[in-house]
Amino acid sequence: METLKKEIQEKKYLPSIKIKGAEAVIKCLLEEGVNLAYGYPGGAIMPVYDELYKYKDELHHVLTRHEQGAIHAAQGFARVTGKPGIVFATSGPGATNLVTGIADAQIDSTPLVCITGQVASHLLGSDAFQETDIIGISTPVTKWNYQITKASEIPEIIAKAFYIAKSGRPGPVLIDITKDAQFGELDFLYEKCTKVRSYKAIPKFDINKIKEASEIINNAKKPFIVWGQGVIIGKAEQEFKNFIEKTGIPSASTALGLSALESKHPLNVGMVGMHGNYAPNVLTNECDVLIAIGMRFDDRVTGNLDTYAKQAKVIHFDIDPSEIDKNVKTDVAVLGDVKDTLFEIVPLVKKNNHKEWLNEFHKLYEVELEKVINDQLSPTKEGLTMGEVLAAINRETKGDAVIVSDVGQHQMFACRYADFIRTRSNVTSGGLGTMGFALPAAIGAKMGVPEREVIAIVGDGGFQMTIQELGTILQTKAAVKIVVLNNEFLGMVRQWQELFFDRRYASTIMTNPDFVKIAEGYDIKANKVSKRENLGNAIKEMIASKESYFLEVMIEKEDNVFPMVPTGASVSDIRLS
Repeated sequence: METLKKEIQEKKYLPSIKIKGAEAVIKCLLEEGVNLAYGYPGGAIMPVYDELYKYKDELHHVLTRHEQGAIHAAQGFARVTGKPGIVFATSGPGATNLVTGIADAQIDSTPLVCITGQVASHLLGSDAFQETDIIGISTPVTKWNYQITKASEIPEIIAKAFYIAKSGRPGPVLIDITKDAQFGELDFLYEKCTKVRSYKAIPKFDINKIKEASEIINNAKKPFIVWGQGVIIGKAEQEFKNFIEKTGIPSASTALGLSALESKHPLNVGMVGMHGNYAPNVLTNECDVLIAIGMRFDDRVTGNLDTYAKQAKVIHFDIDPSEIDKNVKTDVAVLGDVKDTLFEIVPLVKKNNHKEWLNEFHKLYEVELEKVINDQLSPTKEGLTMGEVLAAINRETKGDAVIVSDVGQHQMFACRYADFIRTRSNVTSGGLGTMGFALPAAIGAKMGVPEREVIAIVGDGGFQMTIQELGTILQTKAAVKIVVLNNEFLGMVRQWQELFFDRRYASTIMTNPDFVKIAEGYDIKANKVSKRENLGNAIKEMIASKESYFLEVMIEKEDNVFPMVPTGASVSDIRLS
């Protein structure tokens, strides 16, 4: 007996208890430190929900109004906390309603653990009621998935799911559990997963590659850095800042990388991409060394690959070997955790300032300021602009809010004009571009960082895609601030129709309901602004509110977001009008 006690203490032998599979699911989540989940119940997941009821004081469940709302809320939570978002859904339509959010999370490297119910194992493949092959459907858009048919599998598979979702380049996993596995009994024993055979989450860095990169950087005359969300995911913000401040290299962000470095840092030269800033786009094709850090050379960043940075030596820091040479050929690939690789390279690079080169960015910024930015922030036109709405928000929040944007023109205006003073403050749907993302994602973000101001920036089109999640705010009292920028158009599509389809506005004109009345129907304080003189006070009142608040701002109907790199064009051909 004494030997057994000693083995238990040394964890050589772990005692188990006999419980049902559904309860095991909840216990596994609690073992992983989960205290918040989103979802929507149904027949095939009902045993798990029955156990959720019993554990409601330990694991809070948020009932959204649609499964898509649940998964976007989980994404918002994950993006601001770095922890996996947890989602429950039933079989069939419940599971398939998660697919858009799963795909969104996969391409934006967001950790999620999705748990779906499934028909009993003896019914699999029989086209039973609400049976869908969610494993087959989700395989292309998950980092990993698995179907559990025996209760005994639950602890090991959920532990593995958390490890895979969080480790290396994070992403969504999906666990599908048959109903009989939920009812079945098992000897419950939970051990966290620390490795998976043949899966290397973080490649070991090569110090010789780091030395090679440092030599190229030290000899560069016009180096330029483009950083992405990898800096944020890797918690490498300080290492990144140390690196750029020692080297004095002008640095620009992708849309998802925003907020890793404060907006007004002297070496932050803006955002690259289709609607990014003029200087970093143009000078991409004039730098002699391009240093990519935690970004994947998305087509929205590169434009025409045949003309992208062909004059430059390319150094690529990334954790994912599959991203190396996928789109842009690199001269030096530095694989590994960016927190480690940046830490290693800082002592090897020379102190520098690149003043003359940095001044080239400042000169082109002045061009953009005169031709684009001033027109947004100090408009002469009668209608309100999206840029001035963001500027008004900046004045009230001092750049210390979490900005959750939907997809469209307002998204690009938010990315361009919102100020950020700390990391994990910009949440948007990047790679997939999912309209309807912002409202539920803002709910999840607010629950993840309840002490911070969370503002959803939404268009009138995207808002109506998940408008039912106002009901989630009603039920949870989440103090989300919602700003609908209403131009009565599907604005981004309309802009393309104006520029490239001779103003044929096919199916982009929106006839909208009374949003204020709808918000008030959900017991959310609401206001509407259409005149410039009322904007400041409306924003001030919204930010001062301790509860949720809805603000509709009627903006210029045919305002466009510039600069713009036309599809298929070189980044050097960015248009200012």
